Amino acid sequence: MCINAKKNKKNKKILPPSIVEIKFEQSNKIVSIMLMLRLRYGLCVPCSIRNVLLWRHSHSQSQVANPIGAVILFNCMLHERPTPPINLFNNTLSSLLKINHFPTAISLFKRLQLTPVTPDIVTFNIIVNCFIQLRQTTFAFSVFAKILKVGHRPNTVTLATLIEGMCLNGQVIQAMHFHDKVVAQGLRLEQVSYRSLIYVLCRIGETRNALQLLRRIQGGLVDVVMYNSIIHGLCKDKLVTQANHLYFEMLGKGISPSLITYTNLIHGFCVSRRLKEATHLLAKMVSENINPDVCTFNVLIDGLCKEGKVREVKALLAVMVKAGVRPDVVTFNSLMCGYCLVYKLSAAKVIFNTMARKGVSPDVHSYNIMISGLCKVKMVDEAMILFKEMHCKNMVPTVITYRTLIYGLCRSGRMSCVWELVEEMHDRCQPVSIFTYNSLFDGLCKNHNLDRAIALLKKIKEQRSQLDVYSYTLIIDSLCKDGRLANAREVFQYLLIKGYHLDVSTYIVMINGFCRKGFFGEALAFLSKMEDAGCIPNVVTYEIIIRALLENDENDKAEKLLREMIARRLFQEQN
Repeated sequence: MCINAKKNKKNKKILPPSIVEIKFEQSNKIVSIMLMLRLRYGLCVPCSIRNVLLWRHSHSQSQVANPIGAVILFNCMLHERPTPPINLFNNTLSSLLKINHFPTAISLFKRLQLTPVTPDIVTFNIIVNCFIQLRQTTFAFSVFAKILKVGHRPNTVTLATLIEGMCLNGQVIQAMHFHDKVVAQGLRLEQVSYRSLIYVLCRIGETRNALQLLRRIQGGLVDVVMYNSIIHGLCKDKLVTQANHLYFEMLGKGISPSLITYTNLIHGFCVSRRLKEATHLLAKMVSENINPDVCTFNVLIDGLCKEGKVREVKALLAVMVKAGVRPDVVTFNSLMCGYCLVYKLSAAKVIFNTMARKGVSPDVHSYNIMISGLCKVKMVDEAMILFKEMHCKNMVPTVITYRTLIYGLCRSGRMSCVWELVEEMHDRCQPVSIFTYNSLFDGLCKNHNLDRAIALLKKIKEQRSQLDVYSYTLIIDSLCKDGRLANAREVFQYLLIKGYHLDVSTYIVMINGFCRKGFFGEALAFLSKMEDAGCIPNVVTYEIIIRALLENDENDKAEKLLREMIARRLFQEQN
């Protein structure tokens, strides 16, 4: 029974503010009012008002972002008499699920089970989903067993969630068996569930199993969304021919392809360098009154640009503008990339400079494309101007930006600028990649800074950063050219001890070093070691040794190697 507030003030001493009265966020105002009335004044909120308040709060958007408020509300509802309906508890658990607080939702569910409140199928589905998101499939199936035990009938959400969980956990075969089992027992999944399952299978690279699942769906539930997911997965795996067959299968079943279908297929053809088919498909979709959007045009423009087909791109741009589709930053980036690929830097500059006038702001990728194009033709000063412009516009350079600039500066011998960029990378906590280190080694060695290159190598090893064989091959080559064969041999031996898989290039560098010094015995010994290590000598390997032997009048040895080359048919391979 509710107590009158005025009587309560006379009979009860007003307590000091408790911790629950500290300012709540907007989403918790209703809960704070209820707690304040109960803890401070001993008041009960009338049942009808309370339920309205709880219902409104449990449906508010602000609660979704606040797990503390959700927990407080849940505990408050547990202590209310009479107990609120189960759907209010479900709303709170669902809000925790949406913000990825899965353990909290599970903990509250366990607390709920200790009360007279009876969970319904929605409650169980939420907890099954929580365990699935935590990749705890075994516990999810324990909840499934509990559903059956208490007499609830699993619905399509339950089944789809469990199957999806098994797929995400790598248990694809078991998931397919489970699907067949529940279907055989008369249970059916809804269309939306099949869409979700096929999407998940394609996302984790199980496109073939997704296709098998598509074949098992009964009752006319198969739609264009499912086909789109599988076509996208096949194109991603470069199985474009199969994707194209699936497209014709759709047409045969009377399922109309969508814009997404055509865009995925065009992308697949472009990746497979089947540009004629991609262009034909674009024309076909237009003839069927499916208007390509900017993404569709961008896919084809990018494919043409990567093949250097700038003339075809211009024609496609004209079609794009005529169709009323406005080019975006991706379009312009593809164009610049295409022009840089065929070394038409002036045309790329024009596009870069006119982007802003056309209402499109260049992004970091735009700058990276231009910087890369300029560095390739050794226009490093202009590349550095663009780099400084990025700073002025408060753009954060990426690893690719620094890597490209370092590569260009090293090629131009501007090593002092290189070290400044490396320091800047460290200051910005940008990781230095193996490619960047290789550019540094190459630049240092070519600019006769071998000792500094060795010092850098030692520093990298102390930091326990992993370098590739190419990094060490650059150092070995420089040591050999500098006449420091003993040091080169030490580095080579280090690679063998550490278990690096040495390729032909590393052996060639050592053999060339020995030949230059006239150590033909060691060169021939290394030739034998190559084969013992499973590394087959190529034409270059033999040519280096034969030329060195002939220059030193070792004609018999040279002739022997020449006959060996003929026996190995290396001349035919070269031709």
